[in-house]
Amino acid sequence: MKPALLLASCLVLLSACRSQAPRHPVAPVELSGTTVRDNALLGMGPEGVRILFSEALNASGRFEQLGEEVPRKARPWRLTLEVPFTREVLKDGNPHSYAEVGASLSLERFGGDLPQRYEVVGLGEAVVDPDTVEGRRAAMRSALESALRQLTESAVLQLAALERGDDQLVADLRARDARIREFALRTLAERKHPAAAPLLIERLKDTSDADVVRRTIGSLAEMKARGAVPALIDLARGRDTGFVQEIVFAVGEIGGPEAEAYLYTVAQGHDTPSVQAAAQQALDTLYASRKHANAEARGSDHAEP
Repeated sequence: MKPALLLASCLVLLSACRSQAPRHPVAPVELSGTTVRDNALLGMGPEGVRILFSEALNASGRFEQLGEEVPRKARPWRLTLEVPFTREVLKDGNPHSYAEVGASLSLERFGGDLPQRYEVVGLGEAVVDPDTVEGRRAAMRSALESALRQLTESAVLQLAALERGDDQLVADLRARDARIREFALRTLAERKHPAAAPLLIERLKDTSDADVVRRTIGSLAEMKARGAVPALIDLARGRDTGFVQEIVFAVGEIGGPEAEAYLYTVAQGHDTPSVQAAAQQALDTLYASRKHANAEARGSDHAEP
């Protein structure tokens, strides 16, 4: 086959594959935050940002953008775009400055058994050249476009993870792309799959990002991963009162003998009264939950013939 004909065939096949991929219905994009409303660096208003993002969604071929009148049966994803910062930075050894734009996208869907909410982030950058007002605006626009493409790609990967089976997601935990690994882990944790717990526990040790730590603690508590209790206890050492209280309640939600022993010790002897009170509250809730579960179990036993 001639090279030109082979290339044309590949493009046709690629186009066919993309057209067969599921398209996710999305409601009109909402913008959040002051950065997109009043930002001289971007040189464009909210509608310009909205148009750029709409173009990124269309270019992916994976989203169906609905109009203002959204059919109830469509169960569209509602997208909220935020641009937390636009800035100009210098890098060591480079005579030029760089435009950086950070962006985040919330994806929400309602109408099923439970509401679904996910967030993806992007960071775009572009060199400022020439060093003029026009050059800065062009670089900011280029950085914004890059961030919006990243958001779109990550949104596609996140939604794709939701459609994959558990075995496929476990395999995705070994993917080369860090985003695929992250979204597979998120989805497995949401499904309370046992493969997620060890990785989440390891993340507690490896990250210093407070938001990531809190989300990880929340996932482990929701999974009731008892193997996480020792790591959570270690994490509480030397931390501020508010963070220790968060861990106390997470340990109480997880439960188990080790959690009970920890909560009892903290409730009896912690130096801070508010932490003692939090531990006692978590312990009381844990006892009540166990008592309720035992009562339900006895009721089930009596109900059987």
